[in-house]
Amino acid sequence: MSLRFATILMCAAVWAGSASAQTWTPVEGDAAIGTLPMARGPALAEARIHYRTLGEPRRGADGKVNNAVLLLHGTGGTGAQFLSPQFADELFGRGQPLDVTRYYVIMPDNLGHGASSKPSDGLRAAFPEYGYTEMVEAQRRMLAELGVEHLRLILGTSMGCMHIFVWGTTHPEAADALMPMACQPTRIVGRNRLWRTMVKDAIRSDPLWDGGNYQAQPVQGLRTAVDLLLLAGSAPMAMQQDLATAEAVDGYLTTQMERRLPALDANDLWSQVNASWDYDPSGGLQRMSAPTTWINSADDFINPPELGLSEAFIPQLPDADFRLIPNSADGKGHGTHTWAKFWKADLIALLARTER
Repeated sequence: MSLRFATILMCAAVWAGSASAQTWTPVEGDAAIGTLPMARGPALAEARIHYRTLGEPRRGADGKVNNAVLLLHGTGGTGAQFLSPQFADELFGRGQPLDVTRYYVIMPDNLGHGASSKPSDGLRAAFPEYGYTEMVEAQRRMLAELGVEHLRLILGTSMGCMHIFVWGTTHPEAADALMPMACQPTRIVGRNRLWRTMVKDAIRSDPLWDGGNYQAQPVQGLRTAVDLLLLAGSAPMAMQQDLATAEAVDGYLTTQMERRLPALDANDLWSQVNASWDYDPSGGLQRMSAPTTWINSADDFINPPELGLSEAFIPQLPDADFRLIPNSADGKGHGTHTWAKFWKADLIALLARTER
């Protein structure tokens, strides 16, 4: 396989501006990863993974890249989410934890997402039913195309958090350090599976669905999906404070629907939410040997701490720390993972304790 660039926006990643106004311009490209076998259904031919990078690869005495950092986004997202100010401005500048003059930061659009291979490219409902196993394999192949054999760090949020547990249990020597945020290392059941099933049912129950061959987006089903996604990502204390009147609540919902709905494709979203069908790393946690800092937040609807799952699983990890970010009116719910101010110190400590 060869590396094919669909787009090169610049020959190098650039940071410009003051501390209060930073602009991050990544290099973008597509890795052609060949035919991707699927556990369910036919293989995906001519698969591609779109990516963004900041910084430049550096090689050690052995000639291998030794400064690569892989950032893995959540369900429905893209690698571009890591360029948001609340993430990038806290981490990528000079002297910051993931200083892009020091690290080669790789931010893929994962399989089924963004500009990577996905149902809306043409196959629609005939697109293979991919799972997290195939998504991680696609990431691995993308890294190979970029010439990266080993990672300094994998940091992932939500779905990306779960992908880290797949990486850690199936490719335990792949990275020096792991930082999963906002997930649990066990199968998707209970309320977590329930809201996902509701999203999938809403999409396929819409009269416009037509077996996935809709002529117009099934908006009724997608509106219900957005409703559920808003609840799943909600921060209760912050919402109680910020949406303190009926008018504020109604205005918020209208704004969110107007922003989110036009960007959705029903086949893509169904597949994205369905992809966790094969996820359950719980039986192999003892193989996850890379030093790990695992972060969850107390106001996370999707991973509620009262289930006690973290306490049950952390003893099974050979070299891991766990921290629960406490609930507060400043909280971001499930989205706390993308606000680096809440866990920046934990990342600094992880990188320090795994420095070679």
